Amino acid sequence: MILGFDPGSQKCGIALMDREKQLHYHQVVESLEVVTTIKNLHQKFDIDLIVIGDQTHSKTWKQSLTEIISKTVPIIKIDERYSSLEARDRYWQMYPPQGIFRLIPLGMRIPPQPVDDIVAIILIERYLKITLSISKNSAVSHQLLFLVLDNNFIN
Repeated sequence: MILGFDPGSQKCGIALMDREKQLHYHQVVESLEVVTTIKNLHQKFDIDLIVIGDQTHSKTWKQSLTEIISKTVPIIKIDERYSSLEARDRYWQMYPPQGIFRLIPLGMRIPPQPVDDIVAIILIERYLKITLSISKNSAVSHQLLFLVLDNNFIN
């Protein structure tokens, strides 16, 4: 199970997805509740990888996640550029507008709630896309794959 994490100072996005792209959980969580939420998820699900956005607050949260879960669970930083814009569009796919709101053009719609959890979903999908393209193009072992990701995505 992969934990996607969109770090923030006030709130964070959390998502859980398996490698078959089945979404099991997604939530926007206040930063003060992140530790409890992730501990509870780790008790319910076998989390074997964490993908975290590489922008603001990622370094601090990476250290915290290592302490929360385990030093044996790899944490991979993923490029999160434009993920918030993508998440806004995805929000309307997941929750189509109803009634008269359908008439508002997509570019003018603003989601009524934070989309950090959808960003966490997108981070997992980006990771899976990278691993799929690498594994299709060569016989790369899992350990070598993490080395490639470390060199390209981890600061």
